[in-house]
Amino acid sequence: MAASGPQPPRASAPQAPPPSSATAEQRLQNIWQSRGPAAWALWPVSLMYGALVALRRWLYRRGWLRSEHPGRPVIVVGNVIAGGAGKTPVVIALVKHLQARGLRPGVISRGYGRSTHDCRAVQPDSPASEVGDEPALIARSVAGGGTVPVFVAPRRITAARALLAAQPDTDVIVCDDGLQHLALRRDLEICIFNDQGIGNGFLLPAGPLREPWPRPVDMVLHAGSAPPRGTSAPAFALQRSLAPYALQSDGHHVPLAQLQGQPLHAVAAVARPAEFFAMLRNQGLTLEHTEALPDHYDFDSWQRISDQRLRLICTEKDAVKLWTRHPDALAVPLTTQMDPRFFAVLDDWLHQAVAGSAAQRPPLSSAPA
Repeated sequence: MAASGPQPPRASAPQAPPPSSATAEQRLQNIWQSRGPAAWALWPVSLMYGALVALRRWLYRRGWLRSEHPGRPVIVVGNVIAGGAGKTPVVIALVKHLQARGLRPGVISRGYGRSTHDCRAVQPDSPASEVGDEPALIARSVAGGGTVPVFVAPRRITAARALLAAQPDTDVIVCDDGLQHLALRRDLEICIFNDQGIGNGFLLPAGPLREPWPRPVDMVLHAGSAPPRGTSAPAFALQRSLAPYALQSDGHHVPLAQLQGQPLHAVAAVARPAEFFAMLRNQGLTLEHTEALPDHYDFDSWQRISDQRLRLICTEKDAVKLWTRHPDALAVPLTTQMDPRFFAVLDDWLHQAVAGSAAQRPPLSSAPA
């Protein structure tokens, strides 16, 4: 199916902004949850953004901007809201499911936040600074299940071509993010929502929407109690929780129960750091100091507090950068549970998509009762 809407502009790589910018991000997230005075003040700007969205979509429909397909079934896992929606854990779970079915998946990504700008393969030991923190996490998380090629490039079709050149027997390509990357033609779109849904329903910067909602997608995964209003796609519940253990840099597990009663310094450079801290506290952990940093923070200029009593604990995404400087840090993985019906619908589509040619893309079947 055709996608719509642009990718919001992003800088090439974060240059270690001050931690205070995390507070600014949190304020913006709060503004996006209601149609208050601040949101209405930004609303005229969102109209201009919306006009650009519509123009870009029209240019692709007319063929004046080119969209290409790599020749293998492409699954895009993305969202229509700015900020974290939990795409990467879904990509990891999806890749592991494909492997369990005997398929040979590959992953492509833009590699946001990296210092490089070329097309390259991501290895389990690739520095996050060179490939991006999320692709680095994906490569490490799926390494135990066999060879899963992961490639990053500024243009995702370039990454897909390089992936297929390296692993021509790849059955399915999973694109981490890229719902608005219309230059890559796709066969299945999975849209992820966190528990805040579409917020106030405004486009950026007055609200969280990258493009108008509702828009056509094939499947919706939502962390809230109900799917966002307006969707006609099959929608399935998504639950996120912490793993019952923390990871050491050498791969060993430390049960969270063993950390109870110990003073901890929790750091999170993700879109919603307060949620991570709350999940740690719900496990009975004592967070003596919490530090919220901007999403994709590179930690180059970060200074650890001097209190040696405090053990450092972080998200798994942050650990791929922190471990190079602080190998004693503990990383708590985020586990994702999806409605089993999601995989039933996905498997039905996969059976047709992988068996058929790329030119005969099957429609998504209805969710089973």
